[in-house]
Amino acid sequence: MPYVPHTPEDIRRMLGVIGAPSVEALFAEIGPAMRPKSFDLPEGKSEMAVLAHMEALAAKNASGQVSFLGAGFYDHHIPAAVDALSMRSEFYTAYTPYQPEASQGTLQAIFEYQTAVTRLTGLSFANASVYDGGTALFEAAMMAVRHTDRRKLVVCEAVSPIYRVMLGSYTANLNLELVTIAHKDGNCDLAALTSALDDQTAAVLVQNPNFFGSVNDFSALFAAAKQKGVVNVISVYPVLQSVLKSPGEMGADVAVAEGQSLGLPLSFGGPYLGIMTCTKDMVRQMPGRMVGRTVDTKGRTGYVLTLQAREQHIRRQKATSNICSNQALCALRSLMHLCLLGEEGLKRTAEICIERAHYAAERLTAIPGVKLLGSAPFGNEFAITLPVNAYQAIDKLTARGFVPGFPLGRYYPGLENALLVACTEKTSVEQIGILAEMLRGILA
Repeated sequence: MPYVPHTPEDIRRMLGVIGAPSVEALFAEIGPAMRPKSFDLPEGKSEMAVLAHMEALAAKNASGQVSFLGAGFYDHHIPAAVDALSMRSEFYTAYTPYQPEASQGTLQAIFEYQTAVTRLTGLSFANASVYDGGTALFEAAMMAVRHTDRRKLVVCEAVSPIYRVMLGSYTANLNLELVTIAHKDGNCDLAALTSALDDQTAAVLVQNPNFFGSVNDFSALFAAAKQKGVVNVISVYPVLQSVLKSPGEMGADVAVAEGQSLGLPLSFGGPYLGIMTCTKDMVRQMPGRMVGRTVDTKGRTGYVLTLQAREQHIRRQKATSNICSNQALCALRSLMHLCLLGEEGLKRTAEICIERAHYAAERLTAIPGVKLLGSAPFGNEFAITLPVNAYQAIDKLTARGFVPGFPLGRYYPGLENALLVACTEKTSVEQIGILAEMLRGILA
């Protein structure tokens, strides 16, 4: 029999309290067209039968494939200690620390996370993270809108199309103007971006490395933007931040990132975290929670929530976003990952990723008909053009256990033959060689 926790008497009493004569009357406002015709649920099974069914479904997933997929989410090695420590019950069951005096451990962990990510980006302030990289970019844009009281956002087309779709969705009803500046062979058109800035522009949004893997120095663009009162927003790849010029050095006002590459498995798309850092001028527009360190009346160190006005919950459109669920668990994993690798370990990881990617580019472009999409420098990811549709190569190679990359034609019309290839420290030289020979074979 199905398990229903409420007896008929329980249901009658609850309906009586809310003043509804029946369950049907309670849902009368939902029209027949909006109601489910059938839940189409199978008959119940025993625990053993359900487990066997789920295992059979899981077995249908392809496993053991060699993947060169990237596009903003990367298969990095995660030290075993990250899982061992983050799965302690006091961490993974903790909720939003509304009572600082009872949450010193959680607050200290957030404070240390904030310290770590500000060192990565070269900016002074960070929050306790938001939901993912795309959410962080949207929140940064809204910070700029509130700070400048302007309505125009200039976005480089080489910013992740996933993020740009999110940005368009979240701002669809906010009376904002989104101006997208086309890329040039996978690189930002810095001249066009600069020309698009005016006294109505709230922010310019760029990415480094961009979606095509190209690395840029946006210092000149950011300097020009500051002269017009425009907020500079940049999305970065945290691992490569250990070796690239930082947002702070470039003159960024807000730097955001997808934190998945720091201690979080790919996990079918989440949960991840959105890293957010900014300058002092922008800090009062920062959404979510921020933790500060102070001392009590006896001089003892204590950690507190700071710059989170409680009126944010009643200020309607003037309020910043309240990131309330335990997003801090993902941030904690990122902190553990950074601490276990250390400064030199993170830098060496980035260097290996870049070395492998350049070796892969060399091997792949040695194949007749395969070329780099552009000439810009790149990090651990690069775009190539093939003499065939990229999906053809993906289908044939995936069937042989190698996923060669991401088809750029999915988001960029005209690039149907282009493939985005990513390498991490887990990509071996041998795997790159096999990919190159297999691609050579199918193109031949």
